[in-house]
Amino acid sequence: MRVDMMTGPKPLQQMGGLANATKAAGFDGMLFTEGGRTAFPAVTAAALAEPDLHYSTGIAVAFPRSPMISAQVAWELQEATGGNFRLGLGTQVRTHIVRRYGGEFERPGPRLRDYVLAVKACFAGFRGEQLDHHGEFYELTFLNAQWSPGAIDLPDPLVDIAAVNPWMLTMAGEVADGVHVHPIAEPGYIDRHVIPSVAAGAAKTGRSPDEIALIVPVTTIVGDSDEEIARDRAAAKQMLSFYGSTPNYAFIWDEAGFEGTTARIRDKQKAGDFAGMAAEITDDHLATFCTEASWDGLADALTQKYAATTERLVLYNAGNETPERFEKYGTVAQFITAETG
Repeated sequence: MRVDMMTGPKPLQQMGGLANATKAAGFDGMLFTEGGRTAFPAVTAAALAEPDLHYSTGIAVAFPRSPMISAQVAWELQEATGGNFRLGLGTQVRTHIVRRYGGEFERPGPRLRDYVLAVKACFAGFRGEQLDHHGEFYELTFLNAQWSPGAIDLPDPLVDIAAVNPWMLTMAGEVADGVHVHPIAEPGYIDRHVIPSVAAGAAKTGRSPDEIALIVPVTTIVGDSDEEIARDRAAAKQMLSFYGSTPNYAFIWDEAGFEGTTARIRDKQKAGDFAGMAAEITDDHLATFCTEASWDGLADALTQKYAATTERLVLYNAGNETPERFEKYGTVAQFITAETG
């Protein structure tokens, strides 16, 4: 199991320093989310400073970019990192795709499946094969030497997708190289849905489930004082209430024994009561969806929960921490990597 830190892209002038700090702290890599700032320039700036780290987008929004654009950028980043880049793609939600990006969102699951296959067809084209992808949503048939980045002496970038519901998880098993599991994916959800669905998808295309990496972000509550623990608990409640307001994730809460959590949080959200949203998250929620420990105990706690299922563990909190706590998270990452091989 390898351990990455999660971060949103920051001003590009800051990314090299953050990559240096990430390497020095002992993390294996950096996973970049995408929001107001785009992920690919941030990865580029970080990778030029620390090319030996592993880098992934978690996730880059697929549909506003053509598959060729995503493939070209991933190809160049694979070259820049010496083969240590993973292209993580996701659908986002309809409002963002249609109203913010001006894109199309109909049938997002099948569209993303076709997108992944189109990206991989582009990779083959870059190596000199004929570009001949005829999908339901994307048709790519023209790539001559003038417009190809050309072959690189490295494997193709791995292509991962974000998936929550069983259909998307099964599709990931069919065509992707990895799955970005959702931040509220407690171990029971991974056992009930992620592992069997990915295995079913892999069987459809004659692959072993072991070929599909599970990339799992974890929310930690860690400290050696009551003040540290209280601070992390408050932050975790805010985070969980944010995700808890999404109707598509309601089944995760319900199956974990917290029926109606989403409905209660949404009632508070509609009233503009953000403090009330966080107050709906109880200590029992925190015990299920987070990992709480002292600093000395955190590595063992995470290893026991996730080592059997997870290829890349992502520390959700680390990127927004103080330098002191960031270094402590790095020590935890080093211990986990050493213990799990």
